[in-house]
Amino acid sequence: MTVANHQLIIVGGGPAGLTAGIYAARAMLDVVLLEKGAAGGQVMNTDWVDNYPGFPEGISGFDLAEKFTAQAQRFNLATKLCEVASMDLSGPIKKIVLADGETLTSLAVILTPGARPNELNIPGEKELKGKGVSYCATCDAPFYRGMEIAVAGGGNTAIQEAIHLTKFASKVSVIHRRDELRATKIIQEKAFANDKIEFVWNSIVTEVLGDKEVEGVRLKDTKTGAETTLALQGLFVLIGIRPNNEMLPLDQLDNDNGFIKTDKKMRTSQPGIMAAGDICSKEVRQIVNAAGEGAVACLAAEEYLGSLK
Repeated sequence: MTVANHQLIIVGGGPAGLTAGIYAARAMLDVVLLEKGAAGGQVMNTDWVDNYPGFPEGISGFDLAEKFTAQAQRFNLATKLCEVASMDLSGPIKKIVLADGETLTSLAVILTPGARPNELNIPGEKELKGKGVSYCATCDAPFYRGMEIAVAGGGNTAIQEAIHLTKFASKVSVIHRRDELRATKIIQEKAFANDKIEFVWNSIVTEVLGDKEVEGVRLKDTKTGAETTLALQGLFVLIGIRPNNEMLPLDQLDNDNGFIKTDKKMRTSQPGIMAAGDICSKEVRQIVNAAGEGAVACLAAEEYLGSLK
């Protein structure tokens, strides 16, 4: 019988993966966490986190990620910095091939590679990320009390988040490339009835303006090509997210447009494979529920490994 290198492999070192790793290491499992960059995931790129329990004054994303990592290191969680090229999760022995050609095997796997927001890919966006450019209204809305801001997008998420932002901002401009929204009618009606929301139709953002923080955006009319500027203090880019699933064998896992489907124990359709965090098909993507899902996924992995005995 083939013997696996490890009992458990965790793919991804964000809040979900690190929490799963903490639980696994404390349970004395033979576990290794694979991460291609610095541990912490998208949290590393978050300027300030105000809604994670235990930090009444808030904490920078970098510092929170370091605390996650330090706690994992305290329990001697083995971490391997590498890039995963491909996986075969179909058999009792799970196989993960790294970019350098090395193959790792395990009895169980927890998938936590995360997701990333779609970006506009325009001048000024990258430079002012976390300095007025945001991709999560739920995370950052309270920072914009009394300010004039804009939302780029016209789908359900963009319009729902625009409505949420009006609880804090003095004015929210919704910038949409067409002359009608893609959001469902009931959400549209709520937005149209909100006197804090102003719609900028047939327009795209071509540049984010400002040196140290967002001061405005440059707009282009999609019909006439005319360019204008709009003064504001924050831009929320809400044009969808995409899963980091390039290395996943999606033909072996039930998924929803590339996001992995799980049950309440974070188990996937494949025995011995759990998933947690932003890679999962779900409605809410926050640091706190990613961490909770990581814990649940590890407990499910323990249960699965116990069943093999």
